[in-house]
Amino acid sequence: MSNDPPVTVLVTYAATGDRSAWDSLVERYAPLIWSICRRYQLGDAAAGDIGQAVWLQLLDHLGEMRDPAALADWLATTTRTECGRVLRAARRPQAAGHVLDAESIADEQTPIAERELLAAERHAVLREAFARLPRCCQHLIAVLTHDPPLPYAQITAELGIPVGSIEPRRARCLDKLRHDPAIAALITTKTAAAGGDLSKQALVQRRRWSYRASTAPRSRTS
Repeated sequence: MSNDPPVTVLVTYAATGDRSAWDSLVERYAPLIWSICRRYQLGDAAAGDIGQAVWLQLLDHLGEMRDPAALADWLATTTRTECGRVLRAARRPQAAGHVLDAESIADEQTPIAERELLAAERHAVLREAFARLPRCCQHLIAVLTHDPPLPYAQITAELGIPVGSIEPRRARCLDKLRHDPAIAALITTKTAAAGGDLSKQALVQRRRWSYRASTAPRSRTS
């Protein structure tokens, strides 16, 4: 696998038992799970337990995935479900006798969680599209987005590209990136939402993967 493979590749390899692919998925999406737990005002211990529960559920259904690209959506939805379960079990009292209610927190935090979900989704889509670019485009975009910016003379020395050709090649590479199917689908969905063609629920449902219910217990190997 490449150093930064797309999520679909990671899911495919992880489903066959590839440990490095599984570790890459955990590393990539653990911050999303953690941030959602924080939005539900959960402590470190509870967030850790929820994270473990979410990853175990993913492990159980990894081989049944129909839309691996929607992994971020599934993880966010499952995490919010687990957060609600923990809060309902705890029923922690608040000031003035108010009981912290999982549903009310979900309503208050939904816009924030949705922004986090969309950001994670865009990041995953961009990674996947970038991995499909020709190597020359990957290298050029990488050096052009270096922080701090590199002088064009240094870029010329590193890539062997004449200074006058850097910007035209950059434009062609970005055009390839914009026309990648994953990027194009994301733009189409965003445009439809902005135009009111799809409800919020329909948008979430469109991104959500569906998986078959397990009909028998599955053994998990260590």
